[in-house]
Amino acid sequence: MTYTDQQLLALFRSPDTREQAFTALVKRYQEKLYWHIRRLVIDHEDAHDLLQNVFIKVWHHLDDFREESQLYTWLYRIATNECLTFLEQQKKKRAISLSDVENSLENKLKAEKHFDANKLEWKLQQAILKLPEKQRVVFHLRYYDEMPYETMSRILHTSEGALKASYHHAVKKIVAYLKDD
Repeated sequence: MTYTDQQLLALFRSPDTREQAFTALVKRYQEKLYWHIRRLVIDHEDAHDLLQNVFIKVWHHLDDFREESQLYTWLYRIATNECLTFLEQQKKKRAISLSDVENSLENKLKAEKHFDANKLEWKLQQAILKLPEKQRVVFHLRYYDEMPYETMSRILHTSEGALKASYHHAVKKIVAYLKDD
């Protein structure tokens, strides 16, 4: 049976149906969240671990969800924050610069089993990795997830105008990278 988000929340709040509701929520959102996370951190294992962390946080805090935004928006906010925290920890753990983190992500991309530097999709991924972190997040949410700026604004706590500017600059940088390559 397919439930609406509101039905899932109601079921989750009942001790008798809590686990059933959570299982349904995970099934509904795990693939979307996985790919959102994977595009930001590149590595499958890291993405898988972060996805687990996201769902652990959701389990512990779903009772606190006030329904002021859509459940989907709330989940993406948690996933995005987990990714940004993870990337920040990578920088600190290795005491390296942002460009070193980008190089590390690019090396993980190149290590992928199906990587082919001559294919446009891989060139696009390399171009995206050259973007500053915020532009990369905005680009992923807009381009891959086709997320409206209004929703992005709630997830990232940034004005729609700033997000539009970030996306515009990201696209210009990607196009320039692809032309130069």
